[in-house]
Amino acid sequence: MSFKVRSSKFRHVYGTALKREYCYDNIRVSKSSWDSTFCAVNPKFVACIVESAGGGAFIVLPLSKTGRLPADQPVVGGHKGPVLDISWCPHNDNVIASGSEDCVVKVWQIPDGGISRTLTESVVDLIYHQRRVGLVLWHPTARNILLSAGSDNQVVIWNVGVGEPLIHIDCHPDIVFSASWNFDGSKLLTTCKDKKLRLINPRSGEIEQEVICHEGSKASRGIFLKGGLIFTTGFSKLSERQYSLRSPEKLDDPIVMVELDTSNGVMFPLYDPDTSMIYLCGKGDSVIRYFEITAEHPFVHYINTFQTPDPQRGIGMMPKRGCDVSICEISKFYRLNNSGLCQAISMTVPRKSELFQEDLYPDTIGDIPAIDAEDWFNGQDAEPILISLKDYHQPTRLPTASEMKVAKKPNILDKPSANKTVKSSPNNTTASPVAKPSFNQPQQSIPDDIVKEFKEEIRKLKAMIVKHENRIRALEARATEDTTDTAKDSGDSLVLKNNDQNDVETQDNDTEHVDTNEDDD
Repeated sequence: MSFKVRSSKFRHVYGTALKREYCYDNIRVSKSSWDSTFCAVNPKFVACIVESAGGGAFIVLPLSKTGRLPADQPVVGGHKGPVLDISWCPHNDNVIASGSEDCVVKVWQIPDGGISRTLTESVVDLIYHQRRVGLVLWHPTARNILLSAGSDNQVVIWNVGVGEPLIHIDCHPDIVFSASWNFDGSKLLTTCKDKKLRLINPRSGEIEQEVICHEGSKASRGIFLKGGLIFTTGFSKLSERQYSLRSPEKLDDPIVMVELDTSNGVMFPLYDPDTSMIYLCGKGDSVIRYFEITAEHPFVHYINTFQTPDPQRGIGMMPKRGCDVSICEISKFYRLNNSGLCQAISMTVPRKSELFQEDLYPDTIGDIPAIDAEDWFNGQDAEPILISLKDYHQPTRLPTASEMKVAKKPNILDKPSANKTVKSSPNNTTASPVAKPSFNQPQQSIPDDIVKEFKEEIRKLKAMIVKHENRIRALEARATEDTTDTAKDSGDSLVLKNNDQNDVETQDNDTEHVDTNEDDD
């Protein structure tokens, strides 16, 4: 009997857990029961939601500063309630959005190198929801478009550049579990607590299709694939975990519906559009299963399972821009364990050659937005701008940090860089076409108000240092005086003791002398 082995360059992908010194330890993992990944990562930072007294917080750590975290690690802590979800901006690696139980969505600017003290001032607060916000998601191609969903069953699409809601979608009768944009951001896919999967026009809020996703009552999740197909995870009536592959034309008739196991943890599907691979990471699981999506039956091909000894609390997937092409790394994950360890896991294709593997690394999604928020709102769609990873990891390729600003009208959360020029006029706020990035141009000058702000901070720090130095000198002088007084008291006591001993000896001698005289008589 003969059989044909499926040919694929990803059949031998294997996972490797990095050593502990290259991971993050001593993280106070959030104890929230909300079904979120609790971890987000990009080529500069890794962010993890942590437990915080008196409000909500998450930590932001540079990828280069690994190891055990100090007990007083600075956090991003401006929320009044526990943070439920975080998401990095795909077009600016220094911008992150967070949703919390305090019903507010906040957008933060993280400086290069991370934060040196607790950050409580956000760039903009987005206030609309009446109940906790459990989902935040950036648009894949349009600059400054952010989606948020709350327990008030509302979905809001924001223009973060002006801090105002663009679109309000009110078509869900219950809590929204997940949301996903398609490849060009023209469609929106949501899963809800009423077990239904909805395909929505994000600009009008109209439901185009609505079907039962999974029959189980537990949380389900759905994502768009690059070719337009839809991949979902959920539970059956018997609480068995399932995944399915569907076509948008026939949402109610799954192409594939497979049962995995009977675990209780929600499965998070993490998708790599460049390799057409899906990684299933269950909450509370100690494994990561990965599959390849192809046009051949059975369409979802199981590849392998990465096993770890510790269950995972959350997980974040690195964008392809952050993978190391020199070792044929196609994916990288950061697993957040209950023990407080954030473990880095590298998925690698074994290759003998050390040259750039073009078949493994096609042009991938870059950090340059394809269109502006106003253009997207007016009906324009555009696919993501792709970049080559061949020379991406050279030091000259990395862009410098930028300052994020929010204005009332008409401004955007821009990431100024030397490769882009934006022209505006009172009657036209549309940005000019974006050119291909070039990072060899001179860096822009720093604005005077930022220089003044830094000088003021330095002056305050100097004053604080002088104050502490004076206090230290006073304490040292007091300690010296206390030591001198103690020594003097000890000396006086010793002198008195010696005098008393001499008096006793003199009395003894006098007594002996008197006794001798009486004997003579």
